[in-house]
Amino acid sequence: MLLVSDSFFNNWNIIAPIGWKILEVLLIFFVGRKLIKVCEKLIIRTTGKAEIDPGVGSFIASFTKIILYVILLVAIAGIFGVPTASFITIIGSCGLAVGLALQGSLQNFAGGVLILVMKPFVTGDYIIVNGLEGTATSIDICYTKLTTVDNKVVILPNGTLSNSNLINVSKEKFRRIDIMVPVSYNDDIRGVKQMLEEIAENNTRVLKDRQVDVFVNEFDNSSIQMGFRTWVKSSDYWPVKWELMETIKLTMDERGYTVPFSQMDVFIKNQK
Repeated sequence: MLLVSDSFFNNWNIIAPIGWKILEVLLIFFVGRKLIKVCEKLIIRTTGKAEIDPGVGSFIASFTKIILYVILLVAIAGIFGVPTASFITIIGSCGLAVGLALQGSLQNFAGGVLILVMKPFVTGDYIIVNGLEGTATSIDICYTKLTTVDNKVVILPNGTLSNSNLINVSKEKFRRIDIMVPVSYNDDIRGVKQMLEEIAENNTRVLKDRQVDVFVNEFDNSSIQMGFRTWVKSSDYWPVKWELMETIKLTMDERGYTVPFSQMDVFIKNQK
């Protein structure tokens, strides 16, 4: 009987610490998992209130969830006596190898997150970047698609796009039309100025609550350059600009004003 008791206590002394560790691990795992879920919901709720794109919010929540689970596993491994420093080193080495292999893709991915969070442009905006321009029809996590005015589709990597100088043409509601009107030195610039003001006044899409500027911009070799500035809605920019330019030419012809152009006089000298 004494031998059985000694054997039981000896085994209990071995099993008990393992059992307590298992209970400790289970407790840490379930509490940690609960806290991770709370953090995930908190991030999604916070990004939603900040009006961040839902895709970005979901990604941030998922990425944070993965990081927290890795930390949880490292903590559990430490309880069982696994050297956490070595464990972290292995995870870091794997992460570095994956990062180097997917360097370009990760750059595009990071650029996509920046674009979706900072919103330098949104779907439907007309943008100009690196000599390319068009309407942003799709903003994915790695690539952005532009549709040009002649209906071509341009695919731009977000990594390059987020690091480039970008012009968002349709960001503002209103745009200014700038037209240079060449006038002959023989014409009355006061009459031309009045004509341009009347053209702006008669165009229904030119904004009347904004100032129209007509001024002498430059004395060129063969003409006087008159500046003509009006304001329109961004959506009306090109139609109104084309309409104004056509109206200017027709009105100048009707009123006898000359649109000068560069010309060369050639004289042939008779050697006889």
